[in-house]
Amino acid sequence: MKPLFSEWQFWALGSAGFAAMTAIFGKIGVENIDSNFATLIRTIIILAVTALIVVAIGASQPLSTISRRTWIFLTLSGLATGASWLCYYRALKLGPASGVAPIDKLSVLFVALFAAAFLGETLRLSNWIGIALIAAGAVLVAF
Repeated sequence: MKPLFSEWQFWALGSAGFAAMTAIFGKIGVENIDSNFATLIRTIIILAVTALIVVAIGASQPLSTISRRTWIFLTLSGLATGASWLCYYRALKLGPASGVAPIDKLSVLFVALFAAAFLGETLRLSNWIGIALIAAGAVLVAF
């Protein structure tokens, strides 16, 4: 049996839990500050913590060993993340966390669609039904 820390489900649940805390802490934190400036502060903190982790566990590698394709897609991912965070914090500034977070979770639907279209991933009918229920649930919770 593999250790829990090596299972993707463990890390996905951790992501969900921390995402929930992100919404609550972010809503409180953005209350008296511009949402874009709040995103900048958050990003600096994330950069510092991630850099410390990479150094601490020795996960760095020479930049010259990273392929052009990897650079392109990590850059695109970084740009998408930045845009997502800017939108998320602006939404938190303007609306309730209990409405913003469920709409943000519509990303589950988008990931499934994009994974099928661009990565060639195949989902079963039961997967699509689950995704539709998640999307419906997000809309019902948000509105």
